[in-house]
Amino acid sequence: MSDLDVQLPSAFDPFAEASADDSSAGAGSKDYVHVRVQQRNGRKSLTTVQGLKKEYSYNKILKDLKKEFCCNGTVVQDPELGQVIQLQGDQRKNVATFLVQAGIVKKESIKIHGF
Repeated sequence: MSDLDVQLPSAFDPFAEASADDSSAGAGSKDYVHVRVQQRNGRKSLTTVQGLKKEYSYNKILKDLKKEFCCNGTVVQDPELGQVIQLQGDQRKNVATFLVQAGIVKKESIKIHGF
């Protein structure tokens, strides 16, 4: 059995790139807003928004996003990442343009991850 050096590919981790970027910075000094898509079952997907400043009301932003894009969503408290906004469907481009037009973040500080 030791003759077989088979390496199985590891599972895809959508947060690996962000944790590699944020490893040198402290938890409070996040300067990028990460917009990701995660695949659920079948054609279903989930969009997550992480890295917004803490002084913003996440629930108000979520309410506007849900109304604008006709989708459902929630704010999830993560022990490592803090508060994360989750939306149904692939809303990456929509969320990025909404955050820039609303004046919440600058275009240069948004990172869009996904397939």
